[in-house]
Amino acid sequence: MRRFPALDGLRAVAAIMVFAFHYGGPSWKWLTGWIGVHLFFVLSGFLITTLLLREEHRYGRVSLRAFYLRRFFRIMPVYLLVLFLTWGLARLSGSAETIERLMKYYLLFINELLPGTAPYLHSWTIGIEQKFYLFWPAIAFVLVTAAFRRRLAVTAGLIVLFIAMIPPDIAWLSWPIHYVAILLGCLTAVVMHHRRGFALVRPLTHPVTATAVIVVFVAFQVAVQYWPIRFGQEALIGTYAAAAALLLPALLSRSVLARGLGLRPLVFIGERSYSMYLVQSIAARVAIGLLPAMGRRSTAVFLGAVVVALVVADVLYRWVELPMIEVGRRLAARVTRRGPRDGDSTGQAGPTGDADAVRPVELIPRPREVLADTVPAGRG
Repeated sequence: MRRFPALDGLRAVAAIMVFAFHYGGPSWKWLTGWIGVHLFFVLSGFLITTLLLREEHRYGRVSLRAFYLRRFFRIMPVYLLVLFLTWGLARLSGSAETIERLMKYYLLFINELLPGTAPYLHSWTIGIEQKFYLFWPAIAFVLVTAAFRRRLAVTAGLIVLFIAMIPPDIAWLSWPIHYVAILLGCLTAVVMHHRRGFALVRPLTHPVTATAVIVVFVAFQVAVQYWPIRFGQEALIGTYAAAAALLLPALLSRSVLARGLGLRPLVFIGERSYSMYLVQSIAARVAIGLLPAMGRRSTAVFLGAVVVALVVADVLYRWVELPMIEVGRRLAARVTRRGPRDGDSTGQAGPTGDADAVRPVELIPRPREVLADTVPAGRG
């Protein structure tokens, strides 16, 4: 497939879920939006790995230098711009001391260790993803070269390892479960890229079966609020991520529900979900300022924050993300000595083969298109 449009739509839904959790108040508790960020993690693992597999298949190897260049120019420009905008606004309000004291966490991408009251707190997801981008290609495409069984075993082994690293009853040390979610997306990509592996999941792409899978996943999403506390949050996240991984083949079908997620309005939001994610707290402050009578958490504030964030994200997408993605692709093309247009089939994936394209879920570049990326949104 040249495009996975439903995955853009899924990113849009996940982003809106996170906004609902942060700013929607009790009226939106039923949605359990905090867990939507793990949809982004699963998507990142799936798309990045699929694009790297296609690059390896096309060229015989993966260029780590090109991959890191594309990742840098995909992630860093907007991330740093919003970080320093947050700092600048804090300076104006006289509250910059906290963000300045914690700046090392933001710049070293150890954001998941930030205290619960830190500004720009939702950037913890970027810290998780950055470490994934740093180590996964080297492990899966340098240490383990084109061998389906070995790559499958290594991916499954890493999942087991991270599960074993989760300590009981110490919430702030439960960060390994987020890598389990990403790796489940990676595992799905490895399976689906192989002929025999794809034969196993192909029934899920039938329109009737796919519709049933999507409906069951939606029911599971609504039922998350009833998850037994005794089983723990980590078990919930792992189960949810596994369900999301099974959902991916269904979203590649031609079912009505999958095509619905590929509608242009949802794709529009999905393409801008990275910038939306980054500016969410600023957008919420604007919405609260415009709607002071609504309090800090209400349906009106939630919807207002989504609208403000989408407007700002559209500007950032057009004037920062896309130009920087193109810079990264051209530099990567020089490193690999491939043509800038027909060489980067692995652009990027966050909601990319290269990790940085105009279309977040474009897996095979067309003559005048670049690949985009799947990045998580929001803090859970």
